[in-house]
Amino acid sequence: MKVTEHLAKANGKTLFSIEVLPPQKGKTLDHLVSVIQPLMEFNPQFIDVTYHPEDVLYRKREDGLMEEVPLRKRPGTVGICAALKGKFGVDTVPHLVCIGFTKEETEDALFTLGYLGIDNVLLLKGDPAKSPAANIKNGYAYASDLVSQVALMNKGIFLHEETENEWKTDFCIGVAGYPEKHFEAPNLATDLKNLKRKVDAGADYVVTQFFFDNKYFFNFVAKAREAGINVPIIPGIKPLQTAKQLSILPSKFYIDLPEDLVSAVEKCKDEKQVRQVGIEWAIQQSKELKAAGVPCLHYYTMSRSEPTIAIAKAVF
Repeated sequence: MKVTEHLAKANGKTLFSIEVLPPQKGKTLDHLVSVIQPLMEFNPQFIDVTYHPEDVLYRKREDGLMEEVPLRKRPGTVGICAALKGKFGVDTVPHLVCIGFTKEETEDALFTLGYLGIDNVLLLKGDPAKSPAANIKNGYAYASDLVSQVALMNKGIFLHEETENEWKTDFCIGVAGYPEKHFEAPNLATDLKNLKRKVDAGADYVVTQFFFDNKYFFNFVAKAREAGINVPIIPGIKPLQTAKQLSILPSKFYIDLPEDLVSAVEKCKDEKQVRQVGIEWAIQQSKELKAAGVPCLHYYTMSRSEPTIAIAKAVF
């Protein structure tokens, strides 16, 4: 079932969804299954599976020079989505990114997803790959272009073909939104123009980057509606888990941390207390968002179930 169909069937009830990481290369699916299993108690309507760009391995050649070898530390997003759908009977949402893929590779992945009966995709620009070669592949510079490709496939129009085919995909298309703006955008107004471009290209819903102050989300939604963006907007929630994240998250994701949250973490004697502060903060965020009638609460688990379980017990 499509994400938008889940939202429509909920009749205003706030749904629960989660996002997980694929196992690292060489690891089994067992750990990921063990993370998801206890969360099934809260009836997640869909599970997102992230995609990660190429990393780089530097290897010494026989002539003594170093060569760059691209590799993927977390491969298998498509296969994992199929496996989780079969294991848990829940809809899965694979992420696809622009960086590190050619247009043809993207089309092949979409064909495979279509054949597997996966109804949803989340389309992202993606983080810059560490391999320069991956960054210059003949793919797309912007997520809106990737959305356009999927929208055409939904009409039966494939790459290098100008006529409609008998078989066509039928994906529900999700895209990312940034309540505190994307770091490449000069301001929120410009970022919303970029989001509108993705929606106009065919996006059906928006999932936001996580935030720790709900005022950013409410302002973002209000401004999005003013800009003519009328698709569902789902807030992303991430519980703070370590004291180091006070500096890591703002520098990596360009977000603000509220003074009250920072102060509470700084008073903690150990990481166990930090995790509890993070859980309690996320619970209050979630309750306020749920009371405001958001269509779904989407939790970034980072493939750890305990914090999300504690939050879900208090909110759902």
